[in-house]
Amino acid sequence: MQLAAHNRAVAAWLLVCCAFVFAIVVVGGITRLTHSGLSIVEWQPIVGALPPLDEAAWQETFGKYKQTPEYRLVNPGMTLDGFKIIFWWEYVHRLLGRLTGAVFFLPLLWFALRGRISRALGWKLVGILALGAAQGALGWYMVQSGLVDNPRVSQFRLTAHLGIAFLIYAAMLWIAFDLLFARASPVSRRLRGFAFALAALVFVMVLSGGLVAGTRAGLAYNTFPLMNGRFVPPEIFALEPWYLNFSNNISTVQFDHRLIAWLLAFLVPWFWLRVRREAAARSARLSADLLLGALALQIALGIATLLLAVPVPLAAAHQAGALLVFSAALFAAHSLR
Repeated sequence: MQLAAHNRAVAAWLLVCCAFVFAIVVVGGITRLTHSGLSIVEWQPIVGALPPLDEAAWQETFGKYKQTPEYRLVNPGMTLDGFKIIFWWEYVHRLLGRLTGAVFFLPLLWFALRGRISRALGWKLVGILALGAAQGALGWYMVQSGLVDNPRVSQFRLTAHLGIAFLIYAAMLWIAFDLLFARASPVSRRLRGFAFALAALVFVMVLSGGLVAGTRAGLAYNTFPLMNGRFVPPEIFALEPWYLNFSNNISTVQFDHRLIAWLLAFLVPWFWLRVRREAAARSARLSADLLLGALALQIALGIATLLLAVPVPLAAAHQAGALLVFSAALFAAHSLR
């Protein structure tokens, strides 16, 4: 009974950490959409926790931003008040990262000192902590790519930054599920593999969404279901060598993202039917229901975001929806493990 209580406490803590990562991902999306990510030109993990506190500090921070390519090429003549808007989005994003680190590390230390975490679990959590530290460094590495000549961050670094955030989230959520739920009733190996494949495909879709965001491909082909009247746009292999199209050609990048969405739109209802037919456990049926509903909402958000040329509120909701679909897919895979 005491061990079960400890497990619930650890699981609750991990779910709180998941909520923080969820917030970071959403705020990070807004930071990107409002072009705020290059407003803070230094990486100061400790000192940078405090924002400018007086007029002189604000002028100094703004002066550093004025030396960046983004100010010279994109925002010449920006006022201090305008700078403060983009600064606060990036600051909140970084502050959430610091808070998440504290919310993860301090309880981890407390649980470990009181012997409430097994050695095997402890190593898993230390691995997540290390991944979180690497994520912070990668975030700065991403920002650096936009502080040189071209005032846009690398789509590869952006996608990697987004992907690691989802991996950290997945690891914490999976461990919380392990601590909270017993193993479900046996199901066929194929259905279990189907669930894991869906979770992997959702993750691939997230990565493709990172490339869409990094190349700003969502601002093109703002029609649905066709791309300016065609299912496959003629520009899909316009770049040479051919493999550059999958990361640099906005036609190909958006087409790939749509294609994965269409694939999920077919596979998830099929998975839902399979779960029902195999009379899987109640948790598995619930997870299939949640996955189907989350995907329907996400597709609707994606279409609306595209047709309206990426308004910030809808695009941020679409990014949040990706985490909801991923969460449901992980729940389904865990329920059928």
